[in-house]
Amino acid sequence: MPTALVTGFPGFIGKRLVAKLAADDPKLKIVALVEERMLEGAREAASEISEKQIEVVAADISKPLLGLSQSEHDAMAERAELVFHLAAIYDLAVPIEIAQKVNVDGTGNVLDLCAAAKKLERLVYVSTAYVSGVRTGIVYEHELVMGQAFKNHYESTKFQAEVWVRDRMHEIPTVILRPAIVVGDSKTGETQKFDGPYFILRTIAQSEKLGRPVVNFGRAGAPFNVVPVDFIVDSIAACAKDPATIGQTLQLVDPEPVSAAELTATLSREYAGREPRGRVPAGMVANSLRSQRVRDRFGGAPRESIVYLNHPVSYDTRNAVRILTPHDLRPPAFPEYAHAMVEFFKEHEDDPAFARK
Repeated sequence: MPTALVTGFPGFIGKRLVAKLAADDPKLKIVALVEERMLEGAREAASEISEKQIEVVAADISKPLLGLSQSEHDAMAERAELVFHLAAIYDLAVPIEIAQKVNVDGTGNVLDLCAAAKKLERLVYVSTAYVSGVRTGIVYEHELVMGQAFKNHYESTKFQAEVWVRDRMHEIPTVILRPAIVVGDSKTGETQKFDGPYFILRTIAQSEKLGRPVVNFGRAGAPFNVVPVDFIVDSIAACAKDPATIGQTLQLVDPEPVSAAELTATLSREYAGREPRGRVPAGMVANSLRSQRVRDRFGGAPRESIVYLNHPVSYDTRNAVRILTPHDLRPPAFPEYAHAMVEFFKEHEDDPAFARK
C-alpha cells in the first residue's frame, strides 16, 4: 500500500488536502505527523475523513528525528513514498525564535527524513509567494535570493526554509509551491478562521453597524493577491504525481490579481451594498492597530498585515500555467467567488471560533 506523510494536519489546507488524497486514491495510506497538543483534533478530523486510511502519529517537526525515536524515524523513512510538508507558523506577528524553530528547523528535519526515504517519489513543499519580501515589480518563479529584505519574521523564515529546500533538491525529488494569500472555498466560502482579507470584511462590518462610510486603506492601486483554498489543494494534489513538477517552483497566485481598492470595493458591495469612499493612509491604520482595543474590534488584525495592502508587487506564473493547465487548473478571478466568501463570513462573523488565533 503506498504511503504519504503529511505535516500541517488538521490545519486549514492540510485537512482538505488529506480528504482529497484519501478520496482520489482509496489504497493510499496517509500518515499525519501531528504535534501533541493537536492530537485530539487530528484524530477527530481523521475519523471524519477515513479512519482506515489515515494514521495520526505524535511528532514534533522542530526536533531532530521529528521528535521520534531512531527506530520510529527509520520506519517512517522506509514507508514514505510521498511527503507533503505544509506545517509552518503563518502568524505575521510571530516572534523570530518560534518562527525559526518551526519554519526553518522544522523544514530541515523533514528534509532529513526525505533524504533517508529510499522509495520517495516526491516531496511537495508548500512555501509562500511572500519569500519575495519587500521586492517590487515582477517576481519570477525561478528567483529566490535577490538581496531582498522582509516585512516580518514569517516571510524571512519561510525564505530561509526555501533556500534549504532548494539546496537539497539535487538529492530529494521536490516541487516547491508558493501560494498567495489563501481564502475560503470558491464555491461554499468555507474557511477555518477570519484573517488576511477578512480583516477588511471586519472593518466593513463595523462601518455598517456604526453607519460610517467604508474607506480604502493604503495605496489603492497596489495588487492584492488572493486565491481560494480549493485551488491550492487541487494544485498540491496534482503536483504530487505529475513528473513535470520535479525540480520546479510554481507560484500559485492569481495571474490577474485585483487591486487593493478593487478588493475592498467588491467586499463592500457584497456585504453592505455600497461603494467605499475616501482613503486612509496605511501608516495611520497601522498605528491605530498598536492598540489592543482597536485590534480586538477588527478580529485581532495585526498591524503587520496592513503593508500587504500597500505593496506594489506582481508574481509571474508561466511555470504554474504550463504545468497546471493540462490538469484543468487555474485560479478563479476574485469577483467570481467573493459572494460565497462574504456569505460565509456573514453566517459566522460573530462566532469566536473563527477569530484570529
